[in-house]
Amino acid sequence: MTLSGSRVAFLATDGFEDSELTSPWDAVTAEGASATLIAPDGAAITGKNGHEQAVDLRATETSADDFDALVLPGGVVNADHLRMDKASIDLARAFFEQHKPVGVICHGAWILIEAGVVDGRTLTSYPSLTTDLRNAGATWVDEEVVVDEGLVSSRTPDDLPAFNAKLVEEIGEGKHAVQTA
Repeated sequence: MTLSGSRVAFLATDGFEDSELTSPWDAVTAEGASATLIAPDGAAITGKNGHEQAVDLRATETSADDFDALVLPGGVVNADHLRMDKASIDLARAFFEQHKPVGVICHGAWILIEAGVVDGRTLTSYPSLTTDLRNAGATWVDEEVVVDEGLVSSRTPDDLPAFNAKLVEEIGEGKHAVQTA
């Protein structure tokens, strides 16, 4: 499947899980998509294992209108900071409002809880988020990858091969009418 012409936003900040940013990034760009790193601030962000990535745009400088899909890497510190940033939460919610594919892995689901978009959805995450997701109205399942109408979710870096394959597939399918906030 080719993603030529697709624009994929990655929303992250310091403390992201390195492979949960770099592996999906490589997967979508290998299929022809352009990838853009969005962060709340700064010129670069650093992963928990030291990977540094240049920031292309601040969350206040862009909108879901500019992209075809969103990826939310995990990492406890990353997700905890993003869920407290209004511009980041608003941006994530806008992808759902526009019915665009969203990929989330590990602790990235905290951002979706804060955005109010998991009620009635089925997804997975790092197991410590199970109660948080259920309290927000989601159905949590323990599977390597779960797809719910354009929302692709996985648990840990071990799930990245399955996550990447489904992410590419969902981006290739485009908008999902049922994907709503």
